[in-house]
This record gives sequence, structure tokens and C-alpha cells, in this order.
Amino acid sequence: MKHILLVDDDLHVLTALRRTLRPFLLQHEIRVEAFCDPEQALLRCADMAFDVVVSDYRMPGLTGADFLQMMKGIQPDAVRVMLSASTDFAEVSHAINRGEVFRYVTKPWNGADLEAIFLEAFARRKALLASRPQAALSRQELEARKLEQDEPGITSVHCDEHGAVYLD
Repeated sequence: MKHILLVDDDLHVLTALRRTLRPFLLQHEIRVEAFCDPEQALLRCADMAFDVVVSDYRMPGLTGADFLQMMKGIQPDAVRVMLSASTDFAEVSHAINRGEVFRYVTKPWNGADLEAIFLEAFARRKALLASRPQAALSRQELEARKLEQDEPGITSVHCDEHGAVYLD
């Protein structure tokens, strides 16, 4: 199962993102966690590995640029995406370079474009992990790969549109 982390100080934006992506998330078996507080999101990243991290650029306290730069240190293989309504491209460009952001998405977003960006981000994450030496994998990642090799599909979780988990 793939995991996406969404961070935006506006709860309505997080809700709209989830609503826009709901069919895509179900189709591709993607679990999403969303936070209005970037510091809480960073704490969660200590316990959970994310494939893709999306952060708003303008947030009070910790900016999206700072958040994504910290994420680069905590989870260097997580693909980082910046979401913003800002039109100050010099400022945004600097932030993108600092956090090594994969894509920049403008608000309001286009749902089809957003889905394509996520598919590209997952492909990039897969390539990053494949290029990493096996010794660098965490114990959890090694065990998950072994389980998946022995029993294909065992690490997948199937959910309905409300998040209820199906047991096969």
C-alpha cells in the first residue's frame, strides 16, 4: 500500500484534496494522512514512512519550504510536492530548490493533473528505492519485501470509499 502525507494549515483545502482524489486513492490502494499542523506531521514521520509528501507553501509558523526541507532529512526517499497559490515565483523557486521538490502544484488544482503528478511521484519513489543498496533498507522494509516475495499481495490493504478495511 502506498502512503501520502498532506500538510496544509487550511482544513478546507485538505478536505477538498481528499474529495478530489477519492476515486484515485481507492483505485490505486493509497492511504492518506492529513495534518493542519506541520510540526505534528513531522512527528508522525518518525513513525510512518510516506511515499509522497504534499505541503502547502504558506503556513503560519513552519513554512512549507522549511517543512519539506526537514522532510528531506527525515525521509530522503519520500517524493516532495509543493502546493501553493503564491505568485511570487522567485520565492517559490528558492523554496523548491531548498527542499528538492519534485513538482509544484498551483491552487486551484486540476484533478486529472494532480493524479498524473502522483503517478509520476510513485514511479520516482520506486526508482529511488530500487537504486538504493539493500543494506540501506530498514528492517521493516526488508521484512515487507520478503513477505511480499513469499506471498504476493499480503502487504496490501483493501478499503472501501469510506475507509473500511476488507479482510480477504
